[in-house]
Parts: sequence; structure tokens; C-alpha cells
Amino acid sequence: MKYLIINGSPRRKNTYDVIKQAASNLEGDFEEIHLIEKQIPMCVGCMNCIMIGEDSCPHCDKVQPIVEKIKECDAVIIGSPVYAMNVSALLKNFIDHTAYLYHRPQFFTKKGLVVVTTAGAGHKKVASYIDETLRHWGVNKVYKIAIACGGKETLETSKIDKDANKFGKDVESDNLHNPKFGDIIFFNVWKAMALSDNPIEVDSKFWKSSGLINHDFAPEIKLNVIKKLFSKIMFAFFKLIF
Repeated sequence: MKYLIINGSPRRKNTYDVIKQAASNLEGDFEEIHLIEKQIPMCVGCMNCIMIGEDSCPHCDKVQPIVEKIKECDAVIIGSPVYAMNVSALLKNFIDHTAYLYHRPQFFTKKGLVVVTTAGAGHKKVASYIDETLRHWGVNKVYKIAIACGGKETLETSKIDKDANKFGKDVESDNLHNPKFGDIIFFNVWKAMALSDNPIEVDSKFWKSSGLINHDFAPEIKLNVIKKLFSKIMFAFFKLIF
């Protein structure tokens, strides 16, 4: 298995320690990206990635190599400390640069592991935010390790090992899970928009060229009967709206 680690902490302390502990339970090849080293300029909100294409981002030379590595891996591990009750600025900046993936999700066969640490509170909320982001990218299944360290120098590793093992077994299984209902809703929002009278051209091209426009969800994933029907209803509803 090929794992990509994206460390959103400017340090290699608690968050990185938990990432390494989790990785010690996994078998495969690992590549680490430390966002602090990539020196990605702040997103300027130009919306070029959404409206024109990700290659038109003024910082695409910094961002797209990381996205390409996500495409190449079997699973991605993303870590962040809690800073002011949210993700680190480093990770938020990277996520802002990938806003186009909300419109054009791609990683339907990938699994994800979110690692969040804090000395106080907010870890569950922050982990849920990263989880939601990955699912908008299309990631099939996301596991979460959220820990309140409380300033401790040593970590209690048993829960980390347990959750990491579940994640690793899932990655190795190649089993693809049915999406959540919310993910199906957003899939059909963008699909319907791509077929609207005035679509975002790059969105329309993506949905048609990828073939996603012809499916109830990513074709690699076999929806159960209920979710397949739900997807068809959602698409009909949003197509009528747009």
C-alpha cells in the first residue's frame, strides 16, 4: 500500500508523534509532506481554480504536485493541531487551494485518516471538519484519531494503535463503502449544475469527460438499492432547480 502523509503542523511534536505512531501499525510505503516546507502562498480568493481550472491558480506550481501525490497514493493521512479552535493556518491554506475539488471530486477509491491533537479542546470539531473536507474531495472512507494531550509528554498509544489498525485493514481490503446520504446530495448538486443551462464550463467538461455524469455515484462504488433510488431522486430534484 502507498500512504501519503500531509502534516499540517508547523512543528514535529504532538500531531506528528501521533501520525508516526499510527503509521507504525501500517504496512506499505510512506511519503511525507510537511506543509511548512512547501511555502504555499496564501490563497487570494481569485476563484480561478473553480471558474477556469486548477491549472490557472496563481500558486498551482506549489499545490498541484501535492494533489498529484494524492492521486497516486492508496490512502492519505492528514494531521493538524488545534489552533484557535480550528485547523492550522497551513492546512486551511492548502484546503482553500483545493476548493475546486468540491465541484469536481476525484478520490472515490481513496481512504483517509485524520489525526488531530490539542492541549485543550476542539479536537473532535476540527477532526470532523477535515473529515467533511475529504469526503467533499470524494474520499471513500475517513477514519479519525482526535486526541486531547493535555500537555502530556507521553501519549497513550493503545487507542491510536486500535484506530490505525482498523484504517490499515480497510485500505488493504480494497473494499469500497457506500457513501453517506449527504455525500450523495452534494454529488448530485454538482452533477445537476454541470447539466444546467449556464454551467461553469470547466465543471461541465469534467463531469462529462470523466463519465460521472452518467452515474448515480462514482462507478467504482456499488450503491445499495436505497441509496441508488435516493441519488436518482436528488438528481431529478436538483436538475429541476438548476
